[in-house]
Amino acid sequence: MRKRNNSLIVEHDTTVTTLQKDSVHLAPSLKHSHEAASSKGSDNNLDIDEKTGMRTGHWRNSWLSRFKKLAVWLLAVYICIPFIVKICPAIQAKLVFLNFVRLPYFIDLKRPQDQGLNHTWNFYLKPEETITIGAWGGDHRVQLYKVLSSQGYHVVAFDYRGWGDSEGTPSESGMTTDAVYTYKWLKARSGKSSVYIWGHSLGTGVATNVVRHLSVKDTPPDALILESPFTNIREEAKSHPFSLVYRYLPGFDWFFLDPITESGIIFPSDENVQHITCPLLILHAEDDAVIPFHLGRKLFDIASSKSNRKVQFVSFHKDLGYRHKYIYKSPQLPHILRKFLSDPNMHQ
Repeated sequence: MRKRNNSLIVEHDTTVTTLQKDSVHLAPSLKHSHEAASSKGSDNNLDIDEKTGMRTGHWRNSWLSRFKKLAVWLLAVYICIPFIVKICPAIQAKLVFLNFVRLPYFIDLKRPQDQGLNHTWNFYLKPEETITIGAWGGDHRVQLYKVLSSQGYHVVAFDYRGWGDSEGTPSESGMTTDAVYTYKWLKARSGKSSVYIWGHSLGTGVATNVVRHLSVKDTPPDALILESPFTNIREEAKSHPFSLVYRYLPGFDWFFLDPITESGIIFPSDENVQHITCPLLILHAEDDAVIPFHLGRKLFDIASSKSNRKVQFVSFHKDLGYRHKYIYKSPQLPHILRKFLSDPNMHQ
């Protein structure tokens, strides 16, 4: 996702009292002076530290005042955020796509070899007249590409419009268009080779949109693999850690979820999987804090209710620490893929 020191001015009595033989006459005066000092300290609500001689009351009052101001400011922000999101649904769309968060920084997407992808070709596709998308991406997915490549798979990865060095602005319909175009482009050049579609996180919503579209046209891919999927965007948004401070308050759906729908963002994977005709493999880690494990399991239960194709769910124990995006680290992943994709009964 400073410490400030307060300077305290301590006044010291500079009067030096000379004791003489007749010290008895000085006692009433000293006692009167002490009482006056005590009375003064009491009136100003100041305590004197016995070790340092410093007055601490002012320090406490200052920090208490600052804490109160901070608490009021945070409360005001907390109250205002739901109304801002409701009035400006585009803000909620930004939070769903997060395409403005560009990680990692300072890499040249035209040079995949800089990321250790020595046999990778960077190129661009044009799904629409005014949109150009780049055909590979960075971050943790690079490690997945390496795993798949080591198993003999050719990987075509692309950045949706608005991500990476791809042009345009993200939208569910636009991202689906990009994916359909890329699949058709690849299918036309793959000959008799099998083509599989892999989606991760938000990409699982795009993937189910695409495969449903292809299934309806009777041209589905050879298999669909969903890594860390969700059921639909409303259930995912309600389960996301960002929503924790608001999800139990009245009006949460109206303030936060309805604006997402109003922005045309649905990603109905739970509905899509009921129309998908190709084999489906779901991978999910139990300790996924971004898309909870129970959403992936729920999607599997819905998909497996259709008995006309193979559906498999593979979970990864929370002790493995794979969380949301490190399933590629599993030494079992290559075996899981080979077994699923080479199954002769996969299409039964």
